[in-house]
Amino acid sequence: MKKIAIILSGCGVFDGSEIHESVLTMLAINRAGAEYTIFAPDIEQYHVINHITGEEMPESRNVLIESARIARGNIHKLTEYKPSKFDALIFPGGFGVAKNLCTFAFDGADCSVDPRISKAILSTVEMNKPIGALCISPALITKVIGEDLEVTIGKDKETAEGIEKMDGVHKLTDHGQVIVDEKHKVVTTPCYMLDATIGQIADGAENIVKIIMQMI
Repeated sequence: MKKIAIILSGCGVFDGSEIHESVLTMLAINRAGAEYTIFAPDIEQYHVINHITGEEMPESRNVLIESARIARGNIHKLTEYKPSKFDALIFPGGFGVAKNLCTFAFDGADCSVDPRISKAILSTVEMNKPIGALCISPALITKVIGEDLEVTIGKDKETAEGIEKMDGVHKLTDHGQVIVDEKHKVVTTPCYMLDATIGQIADGAENIVKIIMQMI
């Protein structure tokens, strides 16, 4: 059975992993006949957002512990990730990617990336294994890889410009569409970077997993 690693960035669209994208990615992997293992960095998240009001809350939370909510407790520290044990790696979206795994939400193209995340991405690329990225995650992958990496985040002009400044090549896409960078084996889809329904998110997750399974 093929094994796919998933890296989460917390729990909740505004300060962690996008829950729909995360769960539907797991479902797509399962329905494709593969199995997944979930990882997250053991770090404090940038801030905590009230998902009703959108306001910042006066508390702190841990990315690993919050991600464990989505993983139902079955989660591993990112430092345990070894690409040699997996066939592919996938990053669901959510602002946690741009706030906790890197600083793209605040610094745009000048962002920094958590070194543990950079190591996970680069070590996977070095082993010539596919990487999938949903929603805002392609910005993170572009910052780490660069090299004219072809990706999509849909149609958001500002984010697309940031990707271009990081030596990426952005491709406009609509719901469920997937861009494949054959050279680096990176597969991306826009998901909630577009105004999407949960069904359209499922389409994106299924399509990205389908292509990754073909690449494995």
